[in-house]
Amino acid sequence: MGFFDFLTEEIAIDLGTANTLIIHNDKVVVDAPSIVARDRSTGKIIAVGREASMMQGKTHENIKTIRPLKDGVIADFDASEKMINMFIKDIPALKKKWLTPSLRMVICIPSGITEVEMRAVKESAERVNGKEVYLIHEPMAAAIGIGVDIMQPKGNMVVDIGGGTTEIAVIALGGIVCDKSIKIAGDVFTNDIIYYMRTQHNLYVGERTAEKIKIQIGAATEDLELPPEEMSVQGRDLLTGKPKQVQTSFREIAKALDKSILRIEDAVMETLSQTPPELAADIYNTGIYLAGGGSMLRGLDKRLSQKTDLPVYIAEDPLRAVVRGTGICLKNLNKYKSVLIK
Repeated sequence: MGFFDFLTEEIAIDLGTANTLIIHNDKVVVDAPSIVARDRSTGKIIAVGREASMMQGKTHENIKTIRPLKDGVIADFDASEKMINMFIKDIPALKKKWLTPSLRMVICIPSGITEVEMRAVKESAERVNGKEVYLIHEPMAAAIGIGVDIMQPKGNMVVDIGGGTTEIAVIALGGIVCDKSIKIAGDVFTNDIIYYMRTQHNLYVGERTAEKIKIQIGAATEDLELPPEEMSVQGRDLLTGKPKQVQTSFREIAKALDKSILRIEDAVMETLSQTPPELAADIYNTGIYLAGGGSMLRGLDKRLSQKTDLPVYIAEDPLRAVVRGTGICLKNLNKYKSVLIK
């Protein structure tokens, strides 16, 4: 293996519904939206990531923006493969090499994923020159990225709210004891906001605008200690057809998201109710860890804490917790052999 090791590069990938992140040499080298833009007439991919996300909702009939991943799994095989390929080619350190290096990869996948979907991810990876491909379940990667020692005989609960799925898992001894994966996450929050603006303000807003609202003033509860300022939102008036602007506050967004957050709360409660008593005792002491972009929703930690009567902690760079954990697995393949799926 010695000589070939020199030609092998190691990368860790968090293939998310909303964002794809790649770590190479302990650095996050790619952090971009999981979107591709395709030219309809030639079928060529004209843009990926940030560039493609700027086009979202603003295309003419010759350009189509595609989100190749839906609910955490590959929906458009061809587009996802091209996207991964372009992201890997974008890595500065690999650009310099004249030989395409073979790759050792660790990729994370949602825990509720089927065999077929798992194979799709693996095949995609192998087609972009992945010689050794390992998969890891998302909540596991999140726990490692948060800094939990997952190999201990201690229970830890992780809630990872991504773009397509919310993964809830109780982890001990390097394995998932009980888990639940629900398809209510960032994308659903965004659609809730679109629906609310439509029904309450007669204002039709696009996905990008709704996402901006979510990030700027999104909240999970109406009593926040540091409320964000009101935000002006532009869109199309559904009655007159004219462009218009309305003011909206975090209280409205909290109302808009309430039902979806309730379902996340219920899923957390259900997972807790299935936890073996010894691990429940551990969780009473350690609390719940939140990761993923959805955990940045203002007041969500407080709301979950009130519902479960447990301390709730947000990971320190929640968007990158999963890819960090995946990267740590990549560095210590032997230590985490039991966690990875070959």
